[in-house]
Amino acid sequence: MNFDLLKSKVTEIVSNTNDSVEKRLFEICNVLESQIDYYDWVGFYFKNGDKDELKLGPYVGESTDHEIIPFGKGICGQVALSNTNFVVPDVSAQDNYLACSISVKAEIVIPIFVDDENIGQIDIDSKTANPFSDKDERFLEFVCHEVAKIL
Repeated sequence: MNFDLLKSKVTEIVSNTNDSVEKRLFEICNVLESQIDYYDWVGFYFKNGDKDELKLGPYVGESTDHEIIPFGKGICGQVALSNTNFVVPDVSAQDNYLACSISVKAEIVIPIFVDDENIGQIDIDSKTANPFSDKDERFLEFVCHEVAKIL
């Protein structure tokens, strides 16, 4: 897996104005999940209007019951409040974790900012323990920066 090649692919997807924003977000999820072995669930959550909650957007992976996540709940809800990246090498060590599947071992969540406002995030679950490196974090920051351009 080559992050530089994936960056080019993400940029290409974002630039395709013939597709809806929803379709482009889904395509990004699909590319990341299919190209990175340890990305087992890839999805976007977005602030749900004026409510202090996140609403599930496009995603690829097993279905989830967590379509709405209150701010502060789970890793995604914590990122909605902290406005910072959250890398969880071992989800079983987290007190405030919303389990989507017993097979998930690790999670990384990166916020998306538009005009300095946290409007959503990309969420990646992995069935591999401690798979995420600084390179994943920097790559996903790039993805969020590109996504912000179309929101």
